[in-house]
Amino acid sequence: MSTTSLKLPADVKRLALAAAKQRGVSPHAFMVDAIREAATAAEKRAAFVSYAVGSRTEALRSGKAYEAADVHAYIRARAQGKRAARPKAKSWRA
Repeated sequence: MSTTSLKLPADVKRLALAAAKQRGVSPHAFMVDAIREAATAAEKRAAFVSYAVGSRTEALRSGKAYEAADVHAYIRARAQGKRAARPKAKSWRA
């Protein structure tokens, strides 16, 4: 495990110490977990944005998309345990 120095503003240090105490962990463990959570969230967001850009590119290329009402009805039915046909992509170009 490598060592990294981290200088914290006094207010952030107070918050971290109080949160660590509340969770019953050391300040070090709290900070490691906080950094891990933030880094994981950043990775997930980057993957989401990449997928969204690819989806937009495909929608522009194909000229097809799903109507929101059809998607909502499908999701509602599936959430209720019902069988439902997947919505069909439709042309959105005039």
